[in-house]
Amino acid sequence: MAVTKLLTISIALAALSASAAAIGVVFWRRKTRADEEKIQELERSLKAALQNCGAERQGRIRAQQALRKVANSNDSNNSYPLAPIAITRSCFSTRNGTPRQPLVVPLAKACLVFDPTRVPPASLEGLEGYSHCWIIYVFHLNTDLDKLWKHPSRSKFKAKVRVPRLKGERMGVFATRSPHRPCPIGLTVAKVDIVDGNKVFISGVDLVDGTPVLDIKPYLPYCDSIPGAMVPDWVKADNMLAITSVSFSHDFCASLNHCWSRKIQKKKKTEISLYTSPTEYQNLIQQVLSWDIRSVSQRIRPHKTENSSMNNATLEDDDSQEEVHFSEDIVYHLILEGLDTSYKIDYDGNVHVEKIEPCTPN
Repeated sequence: MAVTKLLTISIALAALSASAAAIGVVFWRRKTRADEEKIQELERSLKAALQNCGAERQGRIRAQQALRKVANSNDSNNSYPLAPIAITRSCFSTRNGTPRQPLVVPLAKACLVFDPTRVPPASLEGLEGYSHCWIIYVFHLNTDLDKLWKHPSRSKFKAKVRVPRLKGERMGVFATRSPHRPCPIGLTVAKVDIVDGNKVFISGVDLVDGTPVLDIKPYLPYCDSIPGAMVPDWVKADNMLAITSVSFSHDFCASLNHCWSRKIQKKKKTEISLYTSPTEYQNLIQQVLSWDIRSVSQRIRPHKTENSSMNNATLEDDDSQEEVHFSEDIVYHLILEGLDTSYKIDYDGNVHVEKIEPCTPN
């Protein structure tokens, strides 16, 4: 009797376990089917999203192609969306005195101030790892910029310019670095000193204050330096523009110290300081005047007419439209950081620096 009861209970338990297992299998299948449906739904959503992205990308590509087609058509003015990304704060207040080439005046300093609305400071991260950088800029002080807005048939573009190293002889503009070009864009290289937020401090510059900057790129010696590169013989004549000596008057240092003190007192908190002492500033003057910064006309015809001073020399050549006048006792002016330095050059190529004073407001 007891055995019969145990057998009955075992059979009942087995049946119950089988029923529970069957129920578990049913729930597992339902759950698996629900998961599969969710996965399929997600896959369909992903496929639709990818198709939309692809359609948007194709739309952008077609729009860009159409834009390029219009830009390159004969009916357009072939303009492109270029705008300055930075402004140069340079030690050179005017074109006169600004070096004709980069790195010839190591103490020539400037600061590139980037527009944070166009160039986030993060864009400059990593630049401090390079010793030098290329700078693409605009010759914004050219006196003939108005010609560029005219039709080519009326622009009177000059194919040849006078070259300082050729003593005024003319050369094709694309064989020179004259600022007077069909597109007034300049390319220069400078030493990277400090990268600070949206500012890049550089040295060895040939940029005048206020120069608009279009782009900067790191200098790469392995591809930017070309061993054995050839240049014409007239380019090799470096001593053509070298000055024999630079001397300062007895009271120049006292005048410089006085001007420097006044300059420091009037300095605004937001003003950028490029030089730390009068001695460094005087060394800058000596480096700048170690090269003949006069225009071609000033060097070739230094004693022909009337005016007693001249401070409007052009930067690269002497193709300006204004007549240049001189006297037998010419006083030249070099304006750096708002200070006016007066000097003379004798027949032997010696520079005599006479005095320094604050610039007279216009």
